[in-house]
Amino acid sequence: MNVVENVSRMTTHASGSAGLRTGAEYLESLRDGRQVFVDGEKVKDVTTHPAFAGGARSLANLFDLAAAPENRERMTFTSPKTGQPVWRAYQIPKTHADVKAKRLAAEAWAEATFGLMGRTPDHVAGFFAGYAATPGVFAAGGQQFADNVVKFYEKLRDTHQYVSYAIVPPQIDRSKPAHQQTDPTLYAGVVKETDGGIVMSGAQQLATAGLYSDYIYLSCIHPLQPGDENYANGVAIPANAPGVKLYPRRAFANVATNSFDYPLTSRFDEVDCFVVLDNVFVPWENVFIYRNTQVCRDQWWKTPAHLYGNCQAQARYATKLRFMAGLAKRMNEMTGNDSNPAVQVQMGELASLISIVENMLLAQEVAAKIDKDGVLWPSGTALYSIMALQSELNSRMLEIIRELTGAAMITLPSSAADFDNPEMSADIERFMRSSVSDAKTRVAVMRMAWDFIGSEMGARHQQYEKFYGGASFLVKANMFRSFDFKRATGMVDDALALPPIGR
Repeated sequence: MNVVENVSRMTTHASGSAGLRTGAEYLESLRDGRQVFVDGEKVKDVTTHPAFAGGARSLANLFDLAAAPENRERMTFTSPKTGQPVWRAYQIPKTHADVKAKRLAAEAWAEATFGLMGRTPDHVAGFFAGYAATPGVFAAGGQQFADNVVKFYEKLRDTHQYVSYAIVPPQIDRSKPAHQQTDPTLYAGVVKETDGGIVMSGAQQLATAGLYSDYIYLSCIHPLQPGDENYANGVAIPANAPGVKLYPRRAFANVATNSFDYPLTSRFDEVDCFVVLDNVFVPWENVFIYRNTQVCRDQWWKTPAHLYGNCQAQARYATKLRFMAGLAKRMNEMTGNDSNPAVQVQMGELASLISIVENMLLAQEVAAKIDKDGVLWPSGTALYSIMALQSELNSRMLEIIRELTGAAMITLPSSAADFDNPEMSADIERFMRSSVSDAKTRVAVMRMAWDFIGSEMGARHQQYEKFYGGASFLVKANMFRSFDFKRATGMVDDALALPPIGR
């Protein structure tokens, strides 16, 4: 069994111990009546539907990987509440060793999906760890909200829950703030308050992997204005809550005819979802921000949540780039160009760009600071600098791959079925082999490269990485806030204050 088949196969028995959630238990939990709509129909079971089954199995494998006894040290830490092992993704780091351990756990999950699934369970787990590390930010809206976020974090941590988020309003009319839209329930907001909780209606995006999650954290990362209070919330909603409807974008796996021609699409399409709320009830214990524009903004920048979540994201991205480099190397070997000096120069440039990402990831740990409460904050300067350049660097790396491959990815047999026709397979084996492999092995490598860079899923990934941190100006604004301009301008002042030199 090859490595792709191994990581994506569905485990049918419990592989862990000490109460860690297994892949089989996770898959069973998805059969909970959640409302998912695709291709004009309601999905009965996301674990068996052709559009979603491959992604569900790949995610289930992550649960089993974390539950396996041999991975206990890397993937878990001890819950301070229960004394049982829980996902390291939920650990609140207090030392540099802690944040390194979180990165190593994130890399293990990323390697199991080759960096192609960005919203695995450890992403939003990092945000909730950041919230629970600094509950005073939420207490600004009322102590009960700080208590709620800590209790909910402990619940997620101790029961190994998978949370995704929808934190961007729909693109209806961005020239107007939320409260000035033509319909007050276009953006997800509060429509009613009761003794037991609140009722919400409207829509929110971009719930990547939302149909695979236990909960959806619904909030807003866009700046809100006075008058937008109804939309300034932070709430956790079960994916199967009455009134929640999930509309996935075009599911690429649904048109992946087989895993030979679509080795990545068939397994790792995590699916982005549009979330519609139709009078969804949220109990008070699942409300962490309520009609408070300031706290809604502060949750991202005055807690380490955004840093924790994006440390995981950069570990995932660095893993994906290592996979990209491996694909490029294998392609060069197949075409006999690996020793060509011109090719080695291009590969050197590719390796340089990948190494920048990898080393900026490490810098987030090395330059991390510990606050007055003993909570470690990864370096925002290291994080936001690489996020600000990600869209440009990613495009350049993909261009290098295209230059290296030439026509190799598009002069291939039409499908895996061609190998089953004796007349066709004889020609394929004769003319499409390489000096180091048979035709089928060479075609498999080129198919994977095309799935990575040229298929619908490949195009989605290019768009995903380009806007990973949001619009470029937003990420660069984060960098502006993080950089030590005081030290820089101080040097200028020192230079201006130098005494004159006489002659």
